[in-house]
Amino acid sequence: MRPLEQRTKNPDYITRPYQKRDREHIRRICCETGFLGEPIDAAFGDRDLFADYLTRYYTDIEPESCWVGEKNGVVVGYLIASKRWRLNRWWGLWNGLRLALKAGWRFLCGRYDAKTRKFLGWILTRGWREIPWAPADAAHFHFNSLKGHRKMGIARDLLITMLDDLKKHGIPRVFGQMITYDHRRTARVYEYIGWKVVDKKRVSKYDGVMNKELYLTTVVKDLTGEA
Repeated sequence: MRPLEQRTKNPDYITRPYQKRDREHIRRICCETGFLGEPIDAAFGDRDLFADYLTRYYTDIEPESCWVGEKNGVVVGYLIASKRWRLNRWWGLWNGLRLALKAGWRFLCGRYDAKTRKFLGWILTRGWREIPWAPADAAHFHFNSLKGHRKMGIARDLLITMLDDLKKHGIPRVFGQMITYDHRRTARVYEYIGWKVVDKKRVSKYDGVMNKELYLTTVVKDLTGEA
């Protein structure tokens, strides 16, 4: 396979393994893209909590499964994954409790506005019911890139890099979960590139902010038959 930096026609763009100095860049991009590609602030006002929930395990516990995309030396995208799904599951329980205590304290201190309180209410009352099924014995990943850098092959290169790594470690399958609009079209698109949509659920966390029906969709790729 060609070197990663040669997978795109743009000589200023490279994919490389995560380094400690990338941590804050990943957290910033996570928050800048957390609301359907836009800043999360429109729906949730605690960036620290949001980034901790979505990225801390990967950058702090399993950094060897993280990669970033650079344009002219600036990190503009990332893919963070987990091959150690049991560790991720147990760590997630601890982290969820830690974040709940932190959010509760900030709530009591009056640090949250109405939209943030509504979002937290959704997490407590409905969020756990709107998570679609996903395989328990599979790697998973989370990806984002900044606006203006989403048509440069960043997603493709980062995904290829992750899949190469998973195959090297003998991981049998990998899944991702993403917000989608038209779930029928989504299934056709992912099946075309070798992924399978296995479940989806309507999510209500952006009701009142978005006027479209949104779905959280699980896509899975089987790696057992690939070289």
